[in-house]
Amino acid sequence: MSSPNQPSSGPATGSGTAARRLPVQLAALVFGAVFLLVGILGFVPGITTDYDQLTFAGPMSGAMLLGLFAVSILHNIVHLAFGVAGLVLARTASGARNYLIAGGIIYAVIWIYGLLTEPTSSANFVPLNTADNWLHLILAVAMIGLGVLLGRSIAGARRY
Repeated sequence: MSSPNQPSSGPATGSGTAARRLPVQLAALVFGAVFLLVGILGFVPGITTDYDQLTFAGPMSGAMLLGLFAVSILHNIVHLAFGVAGLVLARTASGARNYLIAGGIIYAVIWIYGLLTEPTSSANFVPLNTADNWLHLILAVAMIGLGVLLGRSIAGARRY
């Protein structure tokens, strides 16, 4: 029996998973949720302009998420997959770190690919435009940076 002066095992120290999440896990969770949301919004007419021009893949898809980012069904599926991966891998600190770093590397590769591929080329199968390229660069830097910086806390957390 505990005395009134002893701390209780309430929500802050109890079995709630939020109390045990490390910052790297929260970052992966946020990225995963945002990617999932973006993937869903890519299928919503109005939020995706020229929705009637949405194709499965290729440069001919005229649909634009928020009127700015070129999207296709494949592009939306990639966002959904990145979102699910983020939510699943955020369950562990090492999974979250790996998701952020590997995801950032993938986005860096996509950024370079977007710079080297002509927008009207059949090689532009995702499709990508200038706004996508800038976003992919920002995502690459942010994900890798957060994975490395916040991932450092994993070693300290394992000691306890």
